[in-house]
Amino acid sequence: MSMSHLYGRRTEEDDGVEMESFEVTDWDLANEFNPERRRHRQTKDQATYGIWADRDSDDEGERPSFGGKKSKDYTAPVNFISAGLRKSAAEEKKQQQKDPEDSEESDDGGSAPPPPPPPSSRRAAPKKLQTGENFRGNQPQRFAGGVRTGQDIGNWEKHTKGIGQKLLQKMGYQPGKGLGKNAQGIINPIEAKVRKGKGAVGAYGNERTQQSLKDFPKVDSEEEEEKEFQKELGQWRRDPAGKKKPKYSFRTVDELKAKGKLAGRSAGTPAGELAQVKVIDMTGREQKVYSSYSQMTSKHSVPEEALPNRDQRPSGFTLPELEHNLQLLIDLTEQDILQSARRLQHEKDIVVTLSHEASALQSRLEVEQDAIRRVEAVLELVERFQSGESAPGEGPSLQECAGIFETLQKDYYEEYKVMGLADLAVAVVYPLLKDKLRTWDPLKDSTYGLEEVGQWRALLESRQLHSTTPDANMDPYHRLLWEVWLPVMRSSVSGWQPRAVGPMVDCIEVWAPLLPVWIVDHLLEQLVLPRLQREVDTWNPLTDTVPIHSWIHPWLPLLQARLEPLYPPVRSKLANALQRWHPSDTSARLILQPWKDVFSPGAWEAFMVKNILPKLALCLGDLVINPHQQQMEPFHWVMDWESMLSLSSLMSLLDKNFFPKWLQVLCSWLSNSPNYEEITKWYLGWKNSFSDTLLAQLLIKDKFNEALDIMNRAVASGVGGYMQPGARENIAYLTQTERRKDFQYEALQERREAESVAQRVSAGLPTNFKDLIQAKAEENNIVFMPLVAKRFEGKQLYTFGRIVVYIDRGVVFVQGEKTWVPTSLQSLIDMAK
Repeated sequence: MSMSHLYGRRTEEDDGVEMESFEVTDWDLANEFNPERRRHRQTKDQATYGIWADRDSDDEGERPSFGGKKSKDYTAPVNFISAGLRKSAAEEKKQQQKDPEDSEESDDGGSAPPPPPPPSSRRAAPKKLQTGENFRGNQPQRFAGGVRTGQDIGNWEKHTKGIGQKLLQKMGYQPGKGLGKNAQGIINPIEAKVRKGKGAVGAYGNERTQQSLKDFPKVDSEEEEEKEFQKELGQWRRDPAGKKKPKYSFRTVDELKAKGKLAGRSAGTPAGELAQVKVIDMTGREQKVYSSYSQMTSKHSVPEEALPNRDQRPSGFTLPELEHNLQLLIDLTEQDILQSARRLQHEKDIVVTLSHEASALQSRLEVEQDAIRRVEAVLELVERFQSGESAPGEGPSLQECAGIFETLQKDYYEEYKVMGLADLAVAVVYPLLKDKLRTWDPLKDSTYGLEEVGQWRALLESRQLHSTTPDANMDPYHRLLWEVWLPVMRSSVSGWQPRAVGPMVDCIEVWAPLLPVWIVDHLLEQLVLPRLQREVDTWNPLTDTVPIHSWIHPWLPLLQARLEPLYPPVRSKLANALQRWHPSDTSARLILQPWKDVFSPGAWEAFMVKNILPKLALCLGDLVINPHQQQMEPFHWVMDWESMLSLSSLMSLLDKNFFPKWLQVLCSWLSNSPNYEEITKWYLGWKNSFSDTLLAQLLIKDKFNEALDIMNRAVASGVGGYMQPGARENIAYLTQTERRKDFQYEALQERREAESVAQRVSAGLPTNFKDLIQAKAEENNIVFMPLVAKRFEGKQLYTFGRIVVYIDRGVVFVQGEKTWVPTSLQSLIDMAK
């Protein structure tokens, strides 16, 4: 690109190319504070003679400009410019024949000069530069010194030892190729191209050589460079006579529609009303009246024109009335366009709405038609049922009705639920099922009709309804059972004998999965239980040969706690029957044993203490302990009740009625020269009569250890005079043996307790009360730790949060104001929080 326009204007003179200087002159310093003063370009006379040069009035009005042409002086004589001698036709033809030879020679010596640029792509160089005598355009390009480009490279090494060429070849260099791993380097040295004339860079077109085009095949965009050049060139030109082209502003219909939309317009207000509202705008310097909101919006969207400058010259053509009328026409046209656009949009919206309504109505019509078809199909199925006026036997059977109901539920479920078709079973199925169960005896065949009722349960029972009493909103299946099945059971229970418990219990257990809970409760509480109460009232344990538990206990899985009202009469009658009972009669134990797990523990213990223990105490009181002729039957009668009595009651009975008498006999026997072997056998015989459970109790252990101590003292003191040889050793051995057994038993118990504790620890369960408190403290984020060197009555004190506590025999005590108060674990946690 030529940069000549940035360095001043070129002038064509005989002397050569002249350029305008941009240096600061004395004139610039003198007019530093008068920038508006016009500066005249000096002529040759002014530059030569200074202030004595003549000034022409025409030159006063000239204003120099860069790139402009010098005004011609037509009064001066004609001046010719030398362009060389014109050659003859023969010489020109001869010169043309030499041109091909020169081009071939340039191809041999290096890259040929590029073709000259087209005349339209660059501004022509000065005339003198193009036709100068020193210009040689047809000569081949050469370097300084006469060396041709691209040839004789490296010939200078003949004057050296050639070390550089050898090093390059060692590193893989091949002569004739470029340097680099992939031979990407250039082979020929950088070529220089002689520019024509003295113009700036780019003034004569493209200056790239053939080598640069080959190595860097990047094509310059000539059109873009030309546009940029013309743009920069036009900046230095002055518009002729100060005329400016008129600028027109256009607004499309889409832009008008976008700016004419009313923001915040209510949905119920028509577009025409808002378009004709009178708007007074007082936001500017003057009050303005607009005919619509869109007009005001369009006025505000255009920025106001700048205020007119006082020094600005008034326009030569001003017609405010015409401008006002034109603007008014434009505004009216815009309003018409906006109203038409709104009406069009309104009509389009109506069309879209109507199309949606039409599609919705069409889909609704299809749904209604499908519903009509389904209702007609349902009506056909319902008409297959037998009507109430038809004779019995003409309608479908239970299986056919079940098939119809199954089809209705499977294929027409919505219609089945909406129309309440399940209620058809009341008029259709109930008579058929009632007729089937009319001859049914539940006590003889409990499974009769079970399959049919189960099938109707799957069809009629509603899982959303769980009625507990017979009412109007009862489920159809429940009503079927209430009105058809339960009357048959009611008549059967009324004629049932409670002592024949098996058939009735079996029947209820078979039908229970098909019956709702409230019907089973009604059957048991209102029908079965009153019959059992009347039978218990008439039962006599002394005369009745059938035990009462044989026809009461089978009802336990069904009635459970409902049998509680029957237990007090049973215990009262059993107590009356035991008034004349003796322990030798084992029938009482057989009658009472099944009731042990039925009665509550408290009621059972009270019954045994009141009615059995006194009889057993009298039996032990009548027991005669005779070492020489012992009768063990009374003792066995008492010990047979061990499984039915509590350990505390039995140990109390033995402690009061057996061991005092037994120890007294032992003492009297040791005082009369006894045989210690017989005493040892007698001791071991009585001890083996007790069960392991009783022997593990502390009271029983103490009594037998007391007997051993009595025997050891008798042997040691020699009471009775004569001492049997080896008696002392036998008694000592017996004592050690018994003590060893006790020790082994205690060790076994401790081992079992340790195993149970280990299992609890592995399961994460607390082993004692302290561990339980610690676990609760961790769950509630409460600090529980012992106080160092703090005790109360020998008990370690702990802090539970901010509360001081101690633990004594599984009870936690909290420090109060004056004393320690026992409290529960939950109360302790609440206080700590």
